Amino acid sequence: MAGPDTGSKIQIQSYKHNGQLHRVWENCLVLKRTEDTVIGANDKTNVIESDGRTWVTREPAICYFHAKYWFNIIGMVRDNGIHYYCNISSPFVFDDEALKYIDYDLDVKVFPDMTYNLLDEDEYDEHKEMMGYPAVLDRILHKNIDYLLRWVHQRKGPFSPEFVDQWYERFLTYR
Repeated sequence: MAGPDTGSKIQIQSYKHNGQLHRVWENCLVLKRTEDTVIGANDKTNVIESDGRTWVTREPAICYFHAKYWFNIIGMVRDNGIHYYCNISSPFVFDDEALKYIDYDLDVKVFPDMTYNLLDEDEYDEHKEMMGYPAVLDRILHKNIDYLLRWVHQRKGPFSPEFVDQWYERFLTYR
């Protein structure tokens, strides 16, 4: 199984459908790695935008990537509970450089009470037209939004009450 081992630090790179680098997160600690999933963590991590701007994440985050689902989930640990930011994206791949995925614009923001908002539909429509997303891709992405929202409703995987807390505790043991 190619890719980093548990306890190693990796870079995360997101791309757009046309192959252009979109965003890079530096120093994500791999907490668990299986054939299909990567669970990582970061805190106060440098982020580099495609235009060269940089910023630093504000709070600890647990990152969940899956090799079969077209989304990834970031659970941000805040004083008022876990907030989730879900990118609708390609499944991840590893190469010698980084964990990589294609960001398909649509995002789902999930609040501690499990209410949610679907974001960036205008950006998705614009990029779908500009980059020529095929109809089959559009169907795959919308089907995966349905999967993701089912996970939210069922409190499955990263949305289960203890998931982020347990992985955050593990993250703290590495610091």
